Amino acid sequence: MMKVLRPTKLMAAAAVAFGMLSSPLAHAAKDVTFAVSIALETLDPYNTNSTLNQAAGKAYYEGLFEFDKDLKVQKVLATDYTVSEDGLVYTFKLREGVKFHDGTDFNAEAVKINFDRPANPENRLSRYIQFSVIEKTEVVDPLTIKITLKKPFSAFINALAHPAAMMISPAALAKYGKEIGFHPVGTGPFEFVEWKPAEYLKVKKFDGYWKKGYPKVDTLTFRTVTDNNTRAAVVQTGEAQFAFPVPFEQAAVLQKNDKLDVVDHKNSIMARYLSMNTQQKPFDNVKVREAINYAINKEALAKVAFSGYATIVDGVVPTGVDFAHKTGPWPYDIKKAKALLAEAGYPNGFESQLWSAYNDGTSVKVVQFLQQQLAQVGIKVSVEVLESGQRVQRVQQVQKPEDAKVRMYYAGWSSSTGEADWGLRPLLTTAAFPPVLNNVSYYSNKSVDDGIQQALATTDRAKKTEIYKNVQETIWKDAPWAFLVTQNNLYVKSKNLSGVYVEPDTSFWFGDIDLKQ
Repeated sequence: MMKVLRPTKLMAAAAVAFGMLSSPLAHAAKDVTFAVSIALETLDPYNTNSTLNQAAGKAYYEGLFEFDKDLKVQKVLATDYTVSEDGLVYTFKLREGVKFHDGTDFNAEAVKINFDRPANPENRLSRYIQFSVIEKTEVVDPLTIKITLKKPFSAFINALAHPAAMMISPAALAKYGKEIGFHPVGTGPFEFVEWKPAEYLKVKKFDGYWKKGYPKVDTLTFRTVTDNNTRAAVVQTGEAQFAFPVPFEQAAVLQKNDKLDVVDHKNSIMARYLSMNTQQKPFDNVKVREAINYAINKEALAKVAFSGYATIVDGVVPTGVDFAHKTGPWPYDIKKAKALLAEAGYPNGFESQLWSAYNDGTSVKVVQFLQQQLAQVGIKVSVEVLESGQRVQRVQQVQKPEDAKVRMYYAGWSSSTGEADWGLRPLLTTAAFPPVLNNVSYYSNKSVDDGIQQALATTDRAKKTEIYKNVQETIWKDAPWAFLVTQNNLYVKSKNLSGVYVEPDTSFWFGDIDLKQ
């Protein structure tokens, strides 16, 4: 719910949003700015696959559960739950006395409305696959909700802790319909003020927040700063109090600033990869895909693009994710790459195109490095870095595989439910072709599809581990991607800022955010 600000408040808000903190008015309130590397696409958590979009959404939305800074599941709007013996029926007790920002009561009916929306395939929401397992959602009483699944889904609570499962005001959904992505109304600690796509998102303290004493700051602004150097600069000048990702090459300089804390989290599960459209020549040939894996020097990539703040990927799902299996890495072998290309019928290489899903400075370095590496084995690629709108239109909204123009695609993914299911199913199953989810390689293997479903249907941990092991080994061998690196989560913040973390999946946790003045 957007309110008119008084002139003095408006000036302070503008100062934070645009980085002009010279006015003394800006220091009267606790105003925090996050400098982030890409633009937000939508404020509808059910209709985006962007970790940043959902991280920002935690300011104004909450779910039944959430992940803490270590990706452990915590209760939020749910206070308790039970599961039937057959694993099909989940019954949740809900928190009492919670209201949405527009005054609407949070209750079981609100949960039903929220979960019925993405579970309906006709709504064509990005997170459909996350909720398609739901058979029905029933209101038992105002504070009790019962969800029946179509089949056992052992990762269900993890899926509900994901920020895609946050609660939107039913009144706002009725009012705005498909435009809800521009008008977020939740139960979170902050309420929406303004969003200027490609520039900034601003929220302010919600006075009616159910958790007394929170939030501890007055405003929060997510400011898009795509240039690495500028993102580092705005923290040094005090225009922002938090920046992520930090330009790796500037970490040493930032560490010398006694007003800043530079944090290097090595527990990242953000894997970077180069997908190949397996339904288009020459990438329909597994030898070509193998050759590309051999052609890329991952150690050099980690040093050149990430200044050493990255580790070589050694499996389909990164270490740190439950049920991840180590299978690699693919070694760097130019001779082997050339031999495989010759066997595939491309002794002189070929020409193609390489798109980057991101346009930040580090991603530009990565794709330029990949271009040079591939040229060494005769693969000449034109490079294009996509803005968020281009990414949605050209990649995520393509309706049919045969219409996809994507060939080679540099991207990243974090298994943000903390479980291998979300590192595999959205990216590497037949059901996850765009526009449903992010299988941009259009990889399809029945044994992989079946194995993932079998793993979700069992609660036997040993059996589940073995199934996921076989699935990951099959994918590794089929090589629908060039498996690259897992990047460290390197961020910088003002020493005056506390209660903020970058989670292993590169999302943000700011549940205890405070700014000392």
